[in-house]
Amino acid sequence: MADFHQGGVIPTLHRLGPPDVERLERQLLDYGHSRPIALVLPCLLTELQGDGLKGIVDVLRGVSYLQQIVVSISGSRERYAYEEMRQFWDGVVTRDGRPATLLWNSGSRLDALYHRLAEEGLDPGGDGKGRSTWMAYGYVLATGISRVIAVHDCDIRTYSGELLARLCYPTGNPNLQYEFAKGYYARATDRLHGRVTRLFVTPLLRAMKAVLGSVPLLDFLDSFRYPLAGECSMTTDQARMNRIPSDWGLEVGMLSEVYRNCSLKRICQVELAANYDHKHQDLSEADASKGLHRMVTDIASSLIRNLASYGVEFDAGFLNTLTAAYVRTAQDAIASYSDDALLNGLAFDRHEEEVAVETFTRALRRAGLGFVSDPLGNPQIPNWNRVTSALPDFLDELHEAVDGDAAGFS
Repeated sequence: MADFHQGGVIPTLHRLGPPDVERLERQLLDYGHSRPIALVLPCLLTELQGDGLKGIVDVLRGVSYLQQIVVSISGSRERYAYEEMRQFWDGVVTRDGRPATLLWNSGSRLDALYHRLAEEGLDPGGDGKGRSTWMAYGYVLATGISRVIAVHDCDIRTYSGELLARLCYPTGNPNLQYEFAKGYYARATDRLHGRVTRLFVTPLLRAMKAVLGSVPLLDFLDSFRYPLAGECSMTTDQARMNRIPSDWGLEVGMLSEVYRNCSLKRICQVELAANYDHKHQDLSEADASKGLHRMVTDIASSLIRNLASYGVEFDAGFLNTLTAAYVRTAQDAIASYSDDALLNGLAFDRHEEEVAVETFTRALRRAGLGFVSDPLGNPQIPNWNRVTSALPDFLDELHEAVDGDAAGFS
């Protein structure tokens, strides 16, 4: 029997018993008349050579309840790249038979729109997952077709129709009344994965709670079993009002915005699959500009700035205390995971885990000192409410740009 425990400040929707994908898909098809669903897929061109995207495309060819599919492409300014991706997605259609929409972030049409945003002081950030996802949200809002947006990464090796249906169901079922759902899952093969969550985010949140006492935002974030999951679904109202970071702080930044803008009763986490695997990042312990080292720096920066917005003061003395508390909490976590791995017959390299914690500690200090020297840091991407207030025609122009790219390659 799967775990049915409810903990934290948000509801948890578990995966109990054998999957019943057909029932979920049938109900989502029925609910689609009142809650049409758009699937947003931020996708790098390099993922054409990966072993996850093909499986995702194969599954989506058999899904009938999605009203929109928007593939937001980053990674190349060459025109052939768009055509190659378009051919790859051939045969993936919506419930009404429309082909998947490709949004070419590096194309000249969208590049002109980015310049226009920058001229208005609405910096959309650099090329990356945050901007790619944000622009796809904008396209969905521009069309006015869907009321729910689901989003997931394109490097999932264990993708299935069950994962997608369970992701969409909490927000796609009008009887549940959720406005935001975050996915979670186990991360294990012959060893434990998810190092950034296991050894950084969760220990850091608990160290912060130990040092600061009760802070509602920390209690909220610590309620999520996998806060860095790239899978979530939300109403279009949430997509319109939430700001998001353009860097690796995307997931933590999004959760902080949801906390600010949504009632806790309208937020849940949902178990998507028995297990999950995707492309693994290198630790990059010697280079803070790459891999998990950079990811952790961005995540810590996002978390620190969000806490500061609630009045938490960060100075050099506090950072020293927090760092010491984090290291102790992370070391205790390593001992627990070692025991867990031993019981389940999994490989576990304690030295590698310790090296990861040492790397994450340096990243935490770098993020903290960066905040002390520059409390504002890199601004978040503005929300769509602000953009449409400053540029009332912008969504129409985005719609035309995406359609123009598609027409140019038809």
